[in-house]
Amino acid sequence: MPTVQITDLKDGDFLLDVREDDEWQAGHAEGALHIPISEFVARYGELTEAAPQDGRVHVICRSGGRSAQVTMYLVQQGIDAVNVDGGMQFWQTDGRPVITDDGRPGIVL
Repeated sequence: MPTVQITDLKDGDFLLDVREDDEWQAGHAEGALHIPISEFVARYGELTEAAPQDGRVHVICRSGGRSAQVTMYLVQQGIDAVNVDGGMQFWQTDGRPVITDDGRPGIVL
């Protein structure tokens, strides 16, 4: 499965967060698209509308398990997708900002 490290991500990379609503509300990466894994198939069109046409989709969850499942699905659909190893836990450990919807500092559940 295609995988990248947190340190490989650059500002402006397209990030898809597949954690559930309570996790997202506690804290997320700024600019990420949020589609919970439990709603992913039904909301797949939101991803295809938002994702860059010829760009890569970086899929993230808490630690990498759920995002791995979504990454495999996307690759099967012909989308250039990669799993972000270590997920939001590594994101926070790497010192990257975690915010809430109103822009305040957030936490990773």
